[in-house]
Amino acid sequence: MSALRSRRLARRSAIGVAAAAACIASLASATLGATSVVAAVAPRVQATQELVVLMSAHGAHRAPEAGSAQVALVAASRPITGEPTTLPVLARAIAADGGRWLLVLLPGRPNGASGWIEERSTSPLVTAWSIVVDLATRRVRVYGEGRLVKVFAAVVGKPSTPTPTGDFFVEESLQMQAGEPGGPFALALSARSNVLQEFEGGPGQIAIHGRENLGGALGTAASHGCIRLATASIDWLASRVVPGTPVTIDAA
Repeated sequence: MSALRSRRLARRSAIGVAAAAACIASLASATLGATSVVAAVAPRVQATQELVVLMSAHGAHRAPEAGSAQVALVAASRPITGEPTTLPVLARAIAADGGRWLLVLLPGRPNGASGWIEERSTSPLVTAWSIVVDLATRRVRVYGEGRLVKVFAAVVGKPSTPTPTGDFFVEESLQMQAGEPGGPFALALSARSNVLQEFEGGPGQIAIHGRENLGGALGTAASHGCIRLATASIDWLASRVVPGTPVTIDAA
């Protein structure tokens, strides 16, 4: 996946701050020590997902406090496309000093990690799209506003290089160069292979992409961990899904 030498797919949903505020207002509040926390108690597939776009690099912390341990440093832009980093928001907190914090999913290893970042130098977004990959049926289910919209047959990871399971998100959206393996589009995910620490010069990043110059029969387990779709399916998906979109991969 990391060997993709691709052009940026120039699109982003035009969703205003008002929509983000509406999403935030719908969350329930709780209290944790000296910190007031607001978190979503979500159904299996949410109608919307709050996102945050980073305007600068952010340290991700173990707790919503500047003095807590830093678990990661998240760059302001993504390494392949250069587009701004967009992360799903899991919860919000107001620290004792009045600072506003966001609990976000983090890209990369360990898979499914989260951390608290300061809200400053960020911009809110909301997406109504979500993706569920079912490894048992080898199907990709696409939801809009919590409702099933499309189901696509897929090629998933073979037993020796299985597709990792868990809660992830679309890290980058790419339009491949003509003839490039895996084209015509790829949705690079926050997930990383649990088997391949490196693949073709990169970090073993998992993606949902096409089958051009790769093949593999739809409905089989034959990939190195990525999810391959028919050209028409990835075309449809890439034209709608934005970075930050949640992706759940369920076990076989």
